[in-house]
This record gives sequence, C-alpha cells and structure tokens, in this order.
Amino acid sequence: MKYTAAAYMLAIAIISFLGYCVENIWLAVTQQYINNRNMYFPFLLGYGLAVVGIYLIAGTPKQWLKRKSSNKFTIYLAYFLLMIILVSIGEILLGKTVEYFCDFTYWNYEKLPFHLTKYTSLPTSMGFAGIIEFFMEYLMEPILDKVEHLPKTTLQILAIGFMLLLVGDFIVSFRAMYRHKRPNYLWKYDFGQHRLIHYHTFE
Repeated sequence: MKYTAAAYMLAIAIISFLGYCVENIWLAVTQQYINNRNMYFPFLLGYGLAVVGIYLIAGTPKQWLKRKSSNKFTIYLAYFLLMIILVSIGEILLGKTVEYFCDFTYWNYEKLPFHLTKYTSLPTSMGFAGIIEFFMEYLMEPILDKVEHLPKTTLQILAIGFMLLLVGDFIVSFRAMYRHKRPNYLWKYDFGQHRLIHYHTFE
C-alpha cells in the first residue's frame, strides 16, 4: 500500500468527522436543525470506512487517467457512475440492516423522485457520488500525505486512539438503537426556535 495502516486509520477518523459535518450542514440548510446523528461523538464511522475502502479498491480519478487511454471526460464520467452504484448499494445495505435488527426506518427517500427502495434515490446517490469524486480528486491523497508525515509514534497513538473511540461509539450507539428500537437521539438544536432540545424532550 502507498501509505501505512496508521495513516489510513487516522484518515478514517478525519473523514468520519467530515461526514458528520456534511450531514448536519444538509440538515441545517434543508430542515433548520442539527442533531447528534445517532452517535455520542461527532463521527460517522461509515463515511470513513466507505471512502477509504473506495480509495483502496478503486483509487482516484487521477489514477484512472494514468492507467487508461480514454479521454478525460470519459474517465471522470465512468468514475462518477461507479460512485453512484457503490453509494446506492451501500445505502440500501445499511438501511435494510438497521431496519432488520433495530426494527425502524433509518431514513426514507420515498418522497424523492427516482427512488430505489426507501433507502436510496438517484438524486441523493448522484449528490454523494459528486462529493466523493471531488474529495478523491482534490483532498484524499493530500490528507493522507499530511498524516503520513506526522512523527511515527504520534501517528500511531492518534490512529489507534481514534479508532478505539469510533468503533466503541459505533457499538454503543447501535446497541442503544437495537435495544430501544428507535434512533439514538441525544440532542437537537433547532435554529428556528433558537433552542437546544435534549433527548428527554426529543420528539
């Protein structure tokens, strides 16, 4: 591999935090609130694992350009279409898995056009695919380069520490959802009402 395991682990943590931010920015813009996204800490492990996994398996658009003889537009379009397929499959698998074990609907895209089951739709898959392609093109390897150049001991401590935190949070949070058969609501900040709502008043 081009980078060390510790660099990939720390990148997973960074991307998990960015995923948490992206989801809350979307909520703030479209629904005027943010919340804990079912986790105790501000990380969504699925984003980190998915993006690093895609990088390790599919690489970046720039790497495709170096390996393939097709024109630039065709390469970027093919990469974009692959990301749409992977995002759609990932969303369906995650949504149905949570529904099966926790007995509730994690999210629902049925009101959106061109939805395939309630867990994925063409507009959302295209949106995520565009974000992923942009991230892979301009940010993925610069982030890995930065973390790889940290002192070795510092990098290993940060990587292991964050992975223990993220995996632990994931297990505890999904255990709560499995036990209570509902999302793990902890808090919500409503921009319209300008107030923080704690879990015991969460609707």
